[in-house]
Amino acid sequence: MVCGGKCCTSANSDQIAQAFEAEIRATVLQEEVRVIRTGCFGLCALGPIMVIYPECSFYSMVKEENVKEIVDEHLLKGRPVTRLLYDETVAEDNTIKSLDETAFYKKQLRIALRNCGVINPENIDEYIAFDGYAALGKVLTEMTPEQVIQTVLDSGLRGRGGAGFPTGLKWKFAAGNQADQKYVCCNADEGDPGAFMDRSILEGDPHVVIEAMAIAAYAIGASQGYVYIRAEYPIAVQRLSIAINQAREYGLLGKNIFGTDFCFDVDIKLGAGAFVCGEETALMTSIEGKRGAPRPRPPFPAVKGLFAKPTILNNVETYANVPQIILKGADWFASMGTEKSKGTKVFALGGKIHNTGLVEVPMGTTLREIIEEIGGGIPNGKKFKAAQTGGPSGGCIPASLIDTEIDYDNLLAIGSMMGSGGLIVMDEDNCMVDIAKFFLEFAVDESCGKCTPCRIGTKRLYEMLDKITRGNATLEDLDKMEELCYYIKENALCGLGQTAPNPVLSTLRYFRDEYIAHVVDKRCPAGVCKHLLQYRIEKEKCKGCTLCARQCPVGAISGSVKNPHVIDQTKCIKCGACMEKCKFGAIVKK
Repeated sequence: MVCGGKCCTSANSDQIAQAFEAEIRATVLQEEVRVIRTGCFGLCALGPIMVIYPECSFYSMVKEENVKEIVDEHLLKGRPVTRLLYDETVAEDNTIKSLDETAFYKKQLRIALRNCGVINPENIDEYIAFDGYAALGKVLTEMTPEQVIQTVLDSGLRGRGGAGFPTGLKWKFAAGNQADQKYVCCNADEGDPGAFMDRSILEGDPHVVIEAMAIAAYAIGASQGYVYIRAEYPIAVQRLSIAINQAREYGLLGKNIFGTDFCFDVDIKLGAGAFVCGEETALMTSIEGKRGAPRPRPPFPAVKGLFAKPTILNNVETYANVPQIILKGADWFASMGTEKSKGTKVFALGGKIHNTGLVEVPMGTTLREIIEEIGGGIPNGKKFKAAQTGGPSGGCIPASLIDTEIDYDNLLAIGSMMGSGGLIVMDEDNCMVDIAKFFLEFAVDESCGKCTPCRIGTKRLYEMLDKITRGNATLEDLDKMEELCYYIKENALCGLGQTAPNPVLSTLRYFRDEYIAHVVDKRCPAGVCKHLLQYRIEKEKCKGCTLCARQCPVGAISGSVKNPHVIDQTKCIKCGACMEKCKFGAIVKK
């Protein structure tokens, strides 16, 4: 099984798979060994990844030059190449341990990701072999639409795309509205920086989304579905297209599914990468062929959505839970998680962390468990400073709250939100003012411009943050900025504008001392904000080699051979060339 997820694909996993196929043919093993491209295994930091069964040998960071050795030794002679295996899977006696015993996977509970890295996503038979479409069959032959909705309600499943609205309640509202046509939509737009959960599910298990959408359609009385996915995800689009065609061929989409009178089909709509189209009304407007911009609510989509007909919209991860809820029951799903946040949540773990990748854990898992145990901690001996959840709509969780149990309500209480599930880890080298500025710049760029609070307000916020990072702001500016944040939250038209100030408010709440340092002391404590930096030469470490002076493009460094040098701050352009070239660590930035 060769990982065919985006991260591994970008690291040449396709070429590695082709090399294996060629080498297997050369050793005449093609009747005994198959090379299968699967979805994301989750541990993206170790890609390209390959697993050989039945031993479940987990090879990490595989290179093309390793292929012949693995084929000759492992496949031909039955001797795993232990030096190429993920070190945590090799016991002291050289026996192979299960992946479930490693730190990264031990505390995970995979429901939405259960088939990713397990099946060939381009083969419907493999999905069916793992109970695929059994839930749809059960629903159509044994359950009424009302029973389906009640099961989803009882499970406590909440939307995994952002706000966490109860999924069953959304379906109930749509079912209660009579119309000649209803629609089921899937939000696969996923535009948050650092988020790749939905994309990975579609790349590794596309049939689960099709099956869940069909179940939802039966529950509300819809006959047409749309998956809205951004064109920048070509692998996900390709595999979803293959899955839809296969489902049609097997009679699992189209007319009279499972011999019943239920008819349902799914089409793909490609998005052009606008972040605002992740908002439900903007997404539906885009599907209609218009410019993607939000519209006021009410009426809500369950009453008047796509083409002015009752519509439900859930994201990929939400749908991925539905078939298992149907098969295993509401009580099974509700037994996991916390009182108000049931089940599991998939996070895209990134930033300053050893084990970047996809993580699925029960709701209520602490941030410390995710960062220190699953993520492997912060690299280079640095200290954990903050974690950003919810992307541009979320907030920063400080180190003092690392033991917070992650669920919808707890995150809202501390000024963040679940969002789609991006979790970016930051260490002591990150400037929180700069982080807030980064997300505000994103919000400014992605604003549709329809309402003034978002169009103008976010731009003014960004200008204030830029002023702070340049050392030109006053304490009065901090008060004005906070006031503007609350104005935007209260008056913006859609969720993008209403949540855009969250990164600013959360950093002001927990890291106000950094803002004050920028404003009052005219310095950036993390040494990130370029205009507030000062490069200095520590005399006791300087050997007087003159290399820094020779590298400086503006002649800001002076000193004689074998004597400590000095940087003229009036000339320094803060390019960092001197620090990069110094062999003695004598140059620091403060």
